[in-house]
Amino acid sequence: LGKEKFHKSQLWGYCNNVAMLVGEDKPGIGGEPLPGQKPKPKYSVFPREIGSDAPAWVAFDKQVLSFDAYFEEEVPDKNQELYRIRHCKIYFYLEDDTIQVVEPQVKNSGITQGTMVRRHRIPLPPPNEDQFYTVDHFNINTEVILYARRYRIIDCDQFTKNFLRKMGVRLNPPACRPDDPYTKERQKIVDNMKPLRPYERLDTLRQFLEFDGHVLRFFCVWDDPESMFHDPQELVLHYYLSDDTIEIKEMVPVNSGRDAVPLFLERNKLPKYAPTELYQPGTITNRTVLNVFGELVGNKGRYILDNRKTGAVHQEFYKDCDLTIGAVINVWGRKIVLCDCDEFTKEYYRTKYGIMDFTPIPYKAPPPPKTEKKFPPYTGFGSEEDSLCSCLGLLPKPPQKDFKKFMEKDRNGLESNILRFLAKLITDSPIDKERKFIISYFLSDDTISVFEPIQRNTGILGGKFLERGRIKKPGQELLKSEPSEYFKAQNLFVGARVCFHGHNFLLVDADEYAFNYMEKHANEFSMADISVILKKLKDIAEPRSREIKQMFAVTDPDHTKVIEYDPFRSLIVNITDGALSEHEIMTLGRYYSMRDDSEMDVHFLLAVAQEQLKKKSFENFGQLSAVLVYNDREKGGVLPHEMCRTICKSFRLPLADDLLQALLTMFEDSHEQVEYKKFVDGLNWRENQIPAFQTIKVPLK
Repeated sequence: LGKEKFHKSQLWGYCNNVAMLVGEDKPGIGGEPLPGQKPKPKYSVFPREIGSDAPAWVAFDKQVLSFDAYFEEEVPDKNQELYRIRHCKIYFYLEDDTIQVVEPQVKNSGITQGTMVRRHRIPLPPPNEDQFYTVDHFNINTEVILYARRYRIIDCDQFTKNFLRKMGVRLNPPACRPDDPYTKERQKIVDNMKPLRPYERLDTLRQFLEFDGHVLRFFCVWDDPESMFHDPQELVLHYYLSDDTIEIKEMVPVNSGRDAVPLFLERNKLPKYAPTELYQPGTITNRTVLNVFGELVGNKGRYILDNRKTGAVHQEFYKDCDLTIGAVINVWGRKIVLCDCDEFTKEYYRTKYGIMDFTPIPYKAPPPPKTEKKFPPYTGFGSEEDSLCSCLGLLPKPPQKDFKKFMEKDRNGLESNILRFLAKLITDSPIDKERKFIISYFLSDDTISVFEPIQRNTGILGGKFLERGRIKKPGQELLKSEPSEYFKAQNLFVGARVCFHGHNFLLVDADEYAFNYMEKHANEFSMADISVILKKLKDIAEPRSREIKQMFAVTDPDHTKVIEYDPFRSLIVNITDGALSEHEIMTLGRYYSMRDDSEMDVHFLLAVAQEQLKKKSFENFGQLSAVLVYNDREKGGVLPHEMCRTICKSFRLPLADDLLQALLTMFEDSHEQVEYKKFVDGLNWRENQIPAFQTIKVPLK
């Protein structure tokens, strides 16, 4: 039953929905060919052993065979030509065996040209019209018939030759390309023909295409003798290389009183001399035409072109060779001197004319001497900067603060950017000698505040001693024009003597942050620059090196190669004889000191973090812990440091970045993995609040 169905479906066809026996190429039962049938190839057959197994539309994608061909077309309606030879291109697309015939466009041919046969599969001529052209039907010096039109293939491109050779096709030698006899005859007539109408070809297209956009620029001056003040006018001359035209612009200075016109000379060709009289329209023409016969013969004149241009008016125009630095050109009666040019113009003249000297001619008047602006002295009202702003303009503006410095040096997390020094009063009063002061220098705005700690049983209240603000250096005139000098951070160091509003202070110590900041920015603070200190010490101690070694050996009788700071300071003072300040000696001692690595207390850090979280009302500890557990794929209770930091940032945890980094480091294990459960429990101020006394008990080191 299956074979019978297959046989019927292959043997029977349908025409107008009526089943009938159609198709001679229908196979028999089982798909086997009937007696007398021959298999007909549907597509180009290539050797299966060569190439890849990919289908043809993939293996031969965008691969086309190109053949040069021609065909003869009969012309029955003209006596001048009996046939016409038309050249064309035959394209064979390998991916689907489609063929396209294209005829190149020929100027003034009068024939519709272009695609003659659109791309599709073309059947073979009868009696094989049931088959299609394949790659095997094409070769050089052969003929193919496409829809009853006979094409003669004369040649092909190199890719086609290589492809056919790989297919095993023996290529024929290329044939000669025949010419159309009528086209040759027409070309002879055109070559021997002289134009009847006067015409002279002026080819300016090449110059335009080569120099379009290239402009020479000269700076020139026109000394107008008829002007009221007899002052020279600065001009800029533009020479356009594309059409040899010149344009001149006037450089009108500010507040000169002149009208600002767009152009001094409109772009056009500039004659070398101004004509004494104006020519009538038609006098100057590009060509001269002669009337040979007039209007005697049938009222038809015959005109020819006068190659000698008899009676023509010749005008010389300025070219690029006439424009050089120092040259004087005549611009319609005005003498203009070329004084300088730009770099492109200099390079152009170096390349074309070999000119190397481009010394400019001074044409600008020397600027008047600038009058030094003098400000009136300070009146004593308001700040000096505010009073100075009233002298800079009619509408006074408030003084501008250094906002960039404020943003860089303002408090950021644990970076306070405040230098604190311990100071004492320089006085003979026994009561004031024991008083201690904390001088704070704010790097964000260069202000200073003085605070006196409360000391019991001294009779002095203590508290704020000096309001925060900028402090002038002593010994300056009060009412003066120049701005006053204020204390800078470089003026404050251990051992310095400063005078704040009549109070003399001696700086005796500083906090750890001040020392670290000054050593970190040693290029700004010379007192904390170890290289400068060592160089100064070397210059002093080099002649006494042996004696100094003996002094250090006596101080260290046990030969431990380590001494206390106080004996070290006494030795340095004796060696330098007071040449080094107290801050320089302390910097030297800190540089060579032996320090124990002290770890910051975890309870103190957690107390600071809990205080900040409590102020910001952050309570999403359960959600934070759930996200950390979710990211722990191995469920080991630990996560990388950077991943924990990223998760905390995504929750917008209100902690400074340096504090968060320090806390995560405290909860790292031996493999540098953060134990996130302990970390979250330590931050949870609701359930694990740290008592307040612990934050006071351990100071921040």
